[in-house]
Amino acid sequence: MNDFTLERNAFGQLVFGAPGEDQSQVGVVPVRAFPIAAPDDGIAIVSSDGRELAWIEQLSDLPEPVRILLEQELASREFLPQILKIRHVSAFATPSTWQVDTDRGATSFVLKGEEDIRRIGPDGLIVADNHGVQYLVRDLRALDHGSRKLLDRFL
Repeated sequence: MNDFTLERNAFGQLVFGAPGEDQSQVGVVPVRAFPIAAPDDGIAIVSSDGRELAWIEQLSDLPEPVRILLEQELASREFLPQILKIRHVSAFATPSTWQVDTDRGATSFVLKGEEDIRRIGPDGLIVADNHGVQYLVRDLRALDHGSRKLLDRFL
């Protein structure tokens, strides 16, 4: 069990306290070690000057109030919509406009070049749009046949 306290102050900042420490650390930030492959494993609590204050093996090991606070903070800092379906691609050359369904709703974006599609692991992809927003395809095999066929044209 991790031996520290974590709470939010009146300004919305996370405040970290450790036993034996005279002063609490204000403005700490949780950082995932493996945000895509293992999002709930390996989380560091980092001070505002970048120093690691605590290491959490698994979020589930934490008391519920601390775990919920960390999950909320991580969710507010991370934006990685997951592509669930590719509805349409304007052209099989780049740049092209993609219309997709994500876990956050339907959207469209411009893919500048094929180099903006990167493999992560054997079955995952990160697709970056022309504004730098990254979209996750967690498992290519989970996409429908039409989506996989469209993606294959770019891989």
